Amino acid sequence: MRIAILGAGAWGSALAITLSRAHAITLWTRDPQRLEQIARTRQSAYLPGVPIPDAVGLQPDAMRAVADGELVIAATSTAGMLPTLERLATAPREHALLWACKGFDPQSGRLPHELVQQSLPGCKRAGVLSGPSFALEVARGLPAALTVASLDADFAASTAAAMNGAPLRIYSSTDLIGVELGGALKNVMAIAAGISDGLGLGANARAALITRGLAEMARLGLAMGGRPETFMGLTGVGDLVLTATGDLSRNRTVGLRIAEGQPLERILVELGHVAEGVHSARSALALASRHGIDMPITEAVCAVLFEGMAPKSAVQSLLARETKPEGR
Repeated sequence: MRIAILGAGAWGSALAITLSRAHAITLWTRDPQRLEQIARTRQSAYLPGVPIPDAVGLQPDAMRAVADGELVIAATSTAGMLPTLERLATAPREHALLWACKGFDPQSGRLPHELVQQSLPGCKRAGVLSGPSFALEVARGLPAALTVASLDADFAASTAAAMNGAPLRIYSSTDLIGVELGGALKNVMAIAAGISDGLGLGANARAALITRGLAEMARLGLAMGGRPETFMGLTGVGDLVLTATGDLSRNRTVGLRIAEGQPLERILVELGHVAEGVHSARSALALASRHGIDMPITEAVCAVLFEGMAPKSAVQSLLARETKPEGR
């Protein structure tokens, strides 16, 4: 299959590397200096020590990159999603589309599929690619399992089948909202887990945060039309466990450094990667309020990130909450 990948950050580059084993890949980025660096070194600065095969074609023009593609993968951050879709809207023909970001649009708070509906209203063969996957491990050829979710069941199934192959195991789903929410909300919970670990609260506290964080994710997801099994699958508990415990997790790293007393602005600059959970926290809390859903961990993360609450005080506020049955 001919695949155009729009976005040459860590995840876009990792997908280009691994999918080039079986597919014809063209990689584009809006940053010409980054593309020139990749062309010169055949490496991405985001994936040190991992060569980008010569089979991966590099294209500085987005329209040329997608011209012959059977599938376009938008591998940008959520902030870069809308500008990328606006480029695609000028293409002379409609393309099958996947997006690989996990979060909410920072300006509008909308999920990626809502941006697609806005910019490409005629695009029906479209869906999200998500799941527990550190880019560096995927680039190194280590196994990972992902999900393609689309409202079009045939598109989800056929695209998953076409992309499936070692080292990637690809499943399909029609729960587009549930899969998108799982990918967005787990980043917020990973910040909370990082704060807990940074404060030295131990494995018991981390397990409690992950479990109760999953309950928050599922409550909001079900209220918005997601399915319970999605949150017990790869894009729910799977991605949450990875992001809340893995050393390669950007969002967990944000939490760890917040617990050390470092200012958020400096953390984000020094991180060198996008930590989607920072932007997602506010959007998630706004959605929870709109749907009447209680999300105390998300609320505590927002208080620490944006309202100056001390991490220890946020933990104390969570522990002081009135007891209730676990299933609520």
